[in-house]
Amino acid sequence: MGGNKPQYPLAQFKVGVDNVIFAVDTDQNRLLVLLVMRDAEPFRDSWCLPGTLVRQGESLESAAYRILAEKIRVQNLYLEQLFTFDPTPNSDLRYLSVSYFALARQAETELIAEGVSGIAWYPVKQVPPLAFNHNQILEYGHRRLCNKLEYSPVAFDVLPEFFTLGDLYQLYTTVLGDDFSDYSNFRSRLLKLGFLQETGGKTSRGAGRPATLYRFDAEAFAPFKDKPMVFI
Repeated sequence: MGGNKPQYPLAQFKVGVDNVIFAVDTDQNRLLVLLVMRDAEPFRDSWCLPGTLVRQGESLESAAYRILAEKIRVQNLYLEQLFTFDPTPNSDLRYLSVSYFALARQAETELIAEGVSGIAWYPVKQVPPLAFNHNQILEYGHRRLCNKLEYSPVAFDVLPEFFTLGDLYQLYTTVLGDDFSDYSNFRSRLLKLGFLQETGGKTSRGAGRPATLYRFDAEAFAPFKDKPMVFI
């Protein structure tokens, strides 16, 4: 017997990018996700994550940023590749979905409604059934975001250059829930870690006394990179 292995044709792929775009709504302490409505089959008139097919000569990251630029205007944003999903393994024409997740503050975003039949921010806890496998992608992205806050400076990519500890605490509680840490412990532990610098400035909001403004020191944070941050 020759022992020749059967020859299978190479798979044909289309590659798409789907973005899980989260926004922190600090006014109502909600974590939101951006959804768009499909205007073509399959899943016509169903909500889904913003996505696109990757163009010839375009990198995955460029495609992810293109989706963002077509759907929202925003100043401060965090973006990271999430996972590669294979929702059509048994099809003649395979479709690979490379997902990214992003985080911004809703107050800084402006939605762009051009070219879509519907676009909206949905509270993560109230998302309807989505097209394709997008509920699975959203769930995975939400878990990654929560885990990422524990060991990386994601929050400081989203906040403005100068911020108060109250701003930072509110971002964490909006994503992780009110019971992740009380404010006094959060404040005490965070300041001891030493990667927040006082700017000398203060901001006044409402009738309370002015709050100190801080900035993130990336160099001082370096020893903590990829380590759990025990203040949470």
